[in-house]
Order: sequence, then C-alpha cells, then structure tokens
Amino acid sequence: MNRVRMIPMILLSAAVAFPAAAITVEEAQKLLEELDVLMTFESRDFAAVMTMISEDPESGVTKHVVRQYRRDSEDKFLMIFEEPVTQRGQGYLNIGDNLWFYDPESRKFSHTSMKEQFGDSDANNSDFGASSIAGDYRVVDVVDGTLGKYEVYVLNLEGVNNEVTYPYQRIWVTKDTHLLLKAESSSASGRLMRTSYYPSYASVEGKYIPTRMIFVDNLIEGKKTQITITDISLADLPDSLFTKAYIERVNR
Repeated sequence: MNRVRMIPMILLSAAVAFPAAAITVEEAQKLLEELDVLMTFESRDFAAVMTMISEDPESGVTKHVVRQYRRDSEDKFLMIFEEPVTQRGQGYLNIGDNLWFYDPESRKFSHTSMKEQFGDSDANNSDFGASSIAGDYRVVDVVDGTLGKYEVYVLNLEGVNNEVTYPYQRIWVTKDTHLLLKAESSSASGRLMRTSYYPSYASVEGKYIPTRMIFVDNLIEGKKTQITITDISLADLPDSLFTKAYIERVNR
C-alpha cells in the first residue's frame, strides 16, 4: 500500500526578494536535475484522479474530471475524461515523441502537440508527463529569494530545444526540499504568458507529486485553472493500458 504524505505550501500572496545567490549557475543546473528526479517515477507506474476547475470571464466556470496514468520509465502517459458527460471518453495518449487525442464521437485519433492546451483548461499537455526541466532548459542566472515563508532559489531559464512549450521560464525552487513552488512562463519575445503555482505536494515512496496546481492566464484577466490530484496509486498498470486499442475499448 502506498503511503501518501501531504505537504501544504501556502505561497499565493508572497513577496519576493533578490539578494545575491548562494549557488553558482552550474550548481543551479544540477538542482534542476535533482528536481526532475524527485518528481519522476522511474521504476513505478503512477495513477491518479484530476479534478480541474476552470474560470473564464466569458464562458464562466467549468469542471472536468480526468483519469491520469503515467509510466515514466517508457515516457508514456494516458489521460481519459470522465466528466463532463459531453467529453466523457475523450483521451490523450503519449508514447515517446508522439501524442494523440482521441474523439469517441468520430472514433478517430489526431496527432497533437505537448505545447497545446489540455482540453479547455489553462494547463498544457506538457504539464502531465515526467518532469524534464533539466533536459529542456539551461540556467541563465540564479538568485536567492523568499516566497511566503519559504527560502528559495529563483532561476531564470532558457529553452535548449524547439519542443519546449515556453522558450523562457522563471522558477522558484525551495532551498531545503528542492521542490517547484512557482513558475512564470514567457514567449520568445519575453511576454509573460502564464503563471503557475504549486501550493501543495504529496510524498509517495520518496517521490513528490503536486496535489494542487493553479495555472493563471496572464493574457486574459480572470482566466485560470485549478487542478486537484487525488486517489494517487503506484500499483503496476497493464501494458495494454498505454495503447490506442485500450482507449477504443473503454469507449465501446
């Protein structure tokens, strides 16, 4: 049985200070590698339920419930919508460099991108796979800071490939636990696109998963998505689950 320990992190109204950094850029890059290890389940499968509440000033409030499955060792994940009824059975299947979206009405798979938005939310498809920050970004500079009651490193990052969702990121990482608390994501022109918050984590067998995520759209005032993750399991999953045939079967 998996032992899940909840770790709350209150930070949404925090101020940030920027004194000189206590670590070098090289050490900060190693910190990214450690963060990836902490949030990646290399030897275990992962499953959970995601409840997504999206607020849009035009369309109002919407709720989605999604089943999430991951096999980080093979770079695979599967996401299947359970609510609302109008989207039940829709799914995203990622295998390596290929990501497909399945529509049960047309019974067809369409190729999509990790950069695209997940459903109608402010999350991106890239938010749900194994953490790969160290491989996708290089540290430009790092400074010390505070975020609420937490002492943090504030790292400015630059993408190193064309596959990243955002070319530039600024992230806040705790000094003691090396967990991601906040991220500001910017376009190639430097325009702030989205701010992400990770107020709470669950500790499962030495790994960490954010149990609450808040994605704020910086282009449309009042638009945001909050995701709560529950029913976490590290039980083995069947190989057949990470296949197109499985998604088609659950929709019959």
